[in-house]
Amino acid sequence: MISQSFLQLNTIFISILIEAIPFVVIGVFISAFIQMFISENMLSRIIPKNRYASVVMGTCMGALFPACECGIVPITERLVKKRVPLHSAIAFMLAGPIINPVVIFATYVAFGNSWQMVIYRCGLAIVVSIFVGIMVSFIFKEDQLKKFIDQKLKKYRDHHDYYGHHHHDHDHHHEHSKPTILAKIKGTFDHAIDEFFSVGKYLVFGAFIASTLQTYVKTSTLLTFGDTKVMAILVMIVLAFIMSLCSEADAFVASSFRGTFGPRALTAFLVFGAMVDIKNLIMMLSTFKKRFVVTLIFLITFSVFVGALFIG
Repeated sequence: MISQSFLQLNTIFISILIEAIPFVVIGVFISAFIQMFISENMLSRIIPKNRYASVVMGTCMGALFPACECGIVPITERLVKKRVPLHSAIAFMLAGPIINPVVIFATYVAFGNSWQMVIYRCGLAIVVSIFVGIMVSFIFKEDQLKKFIDQKLKKYRDHHDYYGHHHHDHDHHHEHSKPTILAKIKGTFDHAIDEFFSVGKYLVFGAFIASTLQTYVKTSTLLTFGDTKVMAILVMIVLAFIMSLCSEADAFVASSFRGTFGPRALTAFLVFGAMVDIKNLIMMLSTFKKRFVVTLIFLITFSVFVGALFIG
């Protein structure tokens, strides 16, 4: 006989996947669109050279993309590969899942058509994104992407050559004719499909871990520790990480804790969970170097915690 806990794990696992997959699809298509239609020259003209201005620009770019944290990592990877400065791309990655119009509206509705939590959430997200982006600009001087010399990279290069993108190496320079719109559209779909299966396996793995923790680590156990202002914030940060909700849905869960926690802890839950959860942590580890990810998680946790203390 199948145990009740296994059925619960299965239900949570499937619900996480159903919730996340549409946004992963959006993310990989945006990533593929950037690859095929936006050149490095276009991005270099848009992104300021000044580190502070580029971090602010990266943060503001997040408002333009309706992607949650499930699909933001492939977009960020593509931007870095297009020579967008790492600190600007990271600021975009952190702010994007929170300050986009879809999430703002969902947060507004979840908290009874009130702007208070929207302002707290977006304000803290912008501050954290800018702070972390600036810190990254001083700590890391290289792109920090993992360098995979494998079939996937070869396949990408073949795509770039076939669809007319310039590919340079130290010894050769290939001349290409300008690709047609149809070729670019086909390339977009090909890239999106490749990216979806590449990211998808990490999403499945992350969803399984998250559902296992949700099944066997009871929320009520965590809530008993949240009896002080500091502990309440820490408990909600841990809970946000474990629950691994999409940023489009997390506000409805956060609003259910209003009777237990105040605005500080709820804001920490809404900001931290949209920046770091089990799903996108595994995606980040598959994309960026381990030391960079560890440093990034520390900076996010520190800034969200300190920022939440000043709310209210």
